[in-house]
Formats: sequence, structure tokens, C-alpha cells
Amino acid sequence: MGMSIRTNVGSLNAQRNLYSTQNSLNTSLAKLSSGFRITKAGDDAAGLAISEVLRSQISGLNQASKNAQDAISMIQTAEGAMQEVHSMLQRMNQLAMQASNATLSDKNRGLIKLELDQLHTEINSIAGRVNFNGQKLLDGSLSTAIDSTSTINAGTAAGADAGVIAVDVSRAKTGLTFTFTDNTDGTVTLDDGTGNSQTINFAAAIAAGGNATLDFSTLGVKISLGSAVGSSAADAAAGLDGETIVTAAGGGAATFQIGPNATDTLSINFDSIEIDAGSSTASFAALAGAIAGWSDADPTTANALVTAIADTINDVSKMRANLGAAQNRLDHTIENINVTSENLSASESRIRDADVANETAEMTKAQILMQAGVSVLAQANQMPQMTLKLLG
Repeated sequence: MGMSIRTNVGSLNAQRNLYSTQNSLNTSLAKLSSGFRITKAGDDAAGLAISEVLRSQISGLNQASKNAQDAISMIQTAEGAMQEVHSMLQRMNQLAMQASNATLSDKNRGLIKLELDQLHTEINSIAGRVNFNGQKLLDGSLSTAIDSTSTINAGTAAGADAGVIAVDVSRAKTGLTFTFTDNTDGTVTLDDGTGNSQTINFAAAIAAGGNATLDFSTLGVKISLGSAVGSSAADAAAGLDGETIVTAAGGGAATFQIGPNATDTLSINFDSIEIDAGSSTASFAALAGAIAGWSDADPTTANALVTAIADTINDVSKMRANLGAAQNRLDHTIENINVTSENLSASESRIRDADVANETAEMTKAQILMQAGVSVLAQANQMPQMTLKLLG
């Protein structure tokens, strides 16, 4: 190749190699400073796509673990309250057995009944009070819901039944169709379709600015009525006539998201522990009946209460056992989630994270090449000056 002043091929070659070395050094510096092997899609397009999928799965698993822990806390809140209910039932059983003894007078039994009533009231109060993050756990509202096929329309929007502002079926049995009948005499009857019904008298007009409640306690259905312009009890009764309430089986069960996929869920029923005639649990309804049927003068009524309390204790034990089993399941779920998240994180790390030892070696090599390249470029830039000697 001839000697040229206008085109310094050696300098161009050194510049090209120096540019490539500079890119390599910049890439190594970016990886070492960020800790990632993939800092941009161009570093490893396929690896980036795979790692993003793994990242999504890992974050979902981590959140699922937190969800499961929150679910355990929710279960423990309910089970802790039920533990106290158990204690009160045991005390009621002791009192009932004491009252069954013929050595007590009618007055003695009357005094025992005072404590029984207080315990009964407190159990129902606990059922209404216990909540987790604003959700009541033991009044049945999480395990019974109104099915969409119901024709009753509560609320303030157009089309709502006259005066009806809310419908509560938390204590009703699931899978039933309740039908209202206006008897046109100031009373309304609610029938559950299985031969059970209850009639309520609410002949007085709904007071302006006030409200009324139709508590069909034996069926577990409660209707809240509010005042409306020109609306009366008769209007509300006529509006309810023929309307139906369909209760969904387990429609309100608490559902927990315990995995990264939409189908990774666990549903748990939190049943009502209210002791009243309208309870969906037969032993609770029987206990309410036994308490109502108590007679100070008749020891056999106390004896009947012993049997009813024993059945109730067994049912509460089953409820607590179900919650305990669910909690143990969630404990295993959390362990499995954490192991899976750990292994997926290791896999994502191998794809995405930088190998510091390897990148340090690459950076050192690039730095040496940069120094050599700069030196060679300086020498190459001096080459055209050698042609001046030919002119000398």
C-alpha cells in the first residue's frame, strides 16, 4: 500500500477498534453498576422475555403469601371469638344441669335463668360485633347471599320496592326461595317454600323521616323499611306482595387469592353463631327454642336445655374444627408458595443478574484495550508526518 496523506487507513482502523472497545467497556460498566446482566432488550431479547414472565410469577406468589397470612389472621379472629362462645356454652350447660336438680326452688331457677339470658344475649352480641377489616365474620353475612334471581328490589333507585331500603338474609338458610304475601289486613306473610312461614303485623304507617324493620326471625330474613313521600305501610305491603328472595348457597363465602393465577383461590365459610329461632343451624334454633320454653316451675325444661346446649357445643366445635383445618391448610400453602418463589427467584437471577466476576474480567480487558487503542491511535495519527521526509 502506498503512503498517503489524505487517507490514514491505520488511524481509521484504530478508531474503529477503539469505538468497539468503548462500547464493550460501557456495557460492562452498565452491568456492574446496575447488577443486571440484561440492562436493555438488546443484551438478551429472549432472556428478557423469560425473566419478565418469571418476575410476574414471583411477585404474584409473594403477594399470595401475604394474602394467605391475612386469611390466617381473619380465621384466628373468628376462632378466638368462638372460643369464648364455647366457654359461655359450657357455663350455660352447667347452669342448666344445676336447674334440672329437684333440690332447687322455682325462685332459684328464676335466678339461674337471669344468667342464662345474659349469656345468650352476649353470644348473639359477639356474633354481631366480631369483624375483620369491616367485614362481620360470625353473623352469617359471609356465607349467605341474595341470589340475582330474586325479584325484590331494595334501595333508593327508580324501581325499588316501596319503602324497602335493605334486605338482610345473613341468618337465613341457603338455597331457598322466600315469597311475600300481602294479607291486606296490615300483615305480611313470608314463606320459605318448604312449609315454614311467619306473619308480621306492621299496620302503622311508616313515619316521615323514620324507619321500620320487618324481622322474620324464625326464617332468618330481615327487611328494613324507610320513609318515602306518600308511602305508607300499606304501600310497602302491596309492593312486597309476590316478591321473592332467593338465597344463594355459599354465595357470600370469603374467597382468598392464594396463588398467582386467577383460579388459585380458597373459599371458607364463616357461619353464623347467633342463637335464635331463625338460625340456619338446627341446634342453634333448638337452643333458642329451649331457652324460650324455660319454666321456673318445671325442671324438665332445664333438662331439655341441657340436650340443646350439648348439640350446640358440638356444632360450634365443628365450626372451629373447620376453621382450624383451613388454617393448617393455609400454613402449608404459605410454605409451598415461599419455596416456589425462592426457586423461581433463583432461576430469574441466573437469567437476569450480572456475574460480577465475569463482568469485572470483561471490564478489565476493555480498559486495557482502551489504553492500547488510544496509544495505537496516537501512533497512527503520526504516520502521515513521515511523508514529509520524502519532500526533504
